Amino acid sequence: MAKMIIMYEQPIDKEAFDQHYFNVHVPLGKKIPNILRESVRYVLQTQNTDLNLYLITELEFESVDTLTQALASPEAKAAEEDGPNLMRFLKKPPIITIVE
Repeated sequence: MAKMIIMYEQPIDKEAFDQHYFNVHVPLGKKIPNILRESVRYVLQTQNTDLNLYLITELEFESVDTLTQALASPEAKAAEEDGPNLMRFLKKPPIITIVE
């Protein structure tokens, strides 16, 4: 199993961020091939960090190879190209991690 975990800090405009994220970005992300499971969760509390996290998205894949192939797909590129549209609502880019 492999996961891509994307962590967003508090947006400048939560309502506008949520509107774009859930109505545009998530539908693009759902088209990425080979996703076994996905979740989007609001962060209620953090400990031992200075980050002011807002939202965490997890995309789960069968393996690192499957994840790598998925990220090379046209569908993943379309989601990536939408990233600058989200940045209008953020102070910093999201933190993206890949774990197995």
